[in-house]
Amino acid sequence: MVIEYLYNGANLFAIPFWTLMVLFPGWGVTRRVMTSVIPFVPLALAYIYCFANSVDPDTLESFANPTLSALAGLFADERVMATGWIHYVVMDLFVGRWIYLQGQEKGIWTRHSLVLCLFAGPIGLLSHLITTPLQERVFGLIDVSGSEMLG
Repeated sequence: MVIEYLYNGANLFAIPFWTLMVLFPGWGVTRRVMTSVIPFVPLALAYIYCFANSVDPDTLESFANPTLSALAGLFADERVMATGWIHYVVMDLFVGRWIYLQGQEKGIWTRHSLVLCLFAGPIGLLSHLITTPLQERVFGLIDVSGSEMLG
């Protein structure tokens, strides 16, 4: 089944990007890869394929007027679940990329937020949103080279 391959492929495809951001944040290769939007193209294409193959008149009606029970029923369909999961993979990676890039730009510690974002996207985002002002107040901003930044 193509959708199952795309589901598994999306999960495997995202892992190297998370690995680079968490384990090798200062590496030039990581910076080049993560400043590119190209990693999102295959994921978006997988999402489009799954979405197109999970939409029918019944699902459109349920999505048009979503209730919790209707959505629960929709997500019982593997095609819809794969589409939703790939959506999570794409959006969590996009948010993780933003956290990573902001950390590189401002010298903010991000590893903990990235790990949280990988496993529970909104918690990782909240962690970063708390870490940024906390680090600025308590420690001051530190640039990537480790020296203190002014301003």
